[in-house]
Amino acid sequence: MKVLLTAVAAVASMTATAALAQQQPAGPQNPGPVIAGMCVYHNARLMAQSSAGQALQTRMEQLSQEVQGELQPYATAIQTEAQALQAAGATLPADQAQTRRQALQQRIQEAQQLEQTRENELRYTLNMQRQAITDAVSPVLVAVYQEKGCGLLLDRESVFIMNPAHDVTDLVIQRVNAALPTLSFNRMPVPAQ
Repeated sequence: MKVLLTAVAAVASMTATAALAQQQPAGPQNPGPVIAGMCVYHNARLMAQSSAGQALQTRMEQLSQEVQGELQPYATAIQTEAQALQAAGATLPADQAQTRRQALQQRIQEAQQLEQTRENELRYTLNMQRQAITDAVSPVLVAVYQEKGCGLLLDRESVFIMNPAHDVTDLVIQRVNAALPTLSFNRMPVPAQ
């Protein structure tokens, strides 16, 4: 089912990002000078290593599995009816076959609509929880920027090689863990627009 593939892809993407964020590329023997006022922050690593980011990933995997469990009976019932209809073949009177095909088509449409609804709910839930983490990170990032005397804060995704002394990510993760130790949430309905 499409929602399962989307949910699995989202979780796999988060997991892949987490794995990449945890890998430290081999840098040069001499990382270069520390440039006063330059700081670097890696948001993907924060999302992978912070306690809230890990809670988000774990809970989204659980919610995806719950949705899969909810949708599986629909898929099974539809498959069973389609096989029964095919097996009956020409032995069914035309009007009964037409009625059963229409009922099957209706069930397929209902299942697709439910699947789309659950996919939207998972996507909305993920976005809202990421926003909660972002809301916790923003004041921490501003405070670290000021404390470290940063005149320039670069995104680690845009920096190829840097002196590790410029990286403020560990400090931000530590403070975000204190400010937002975990996330607890359920699947959220998408508000009417």
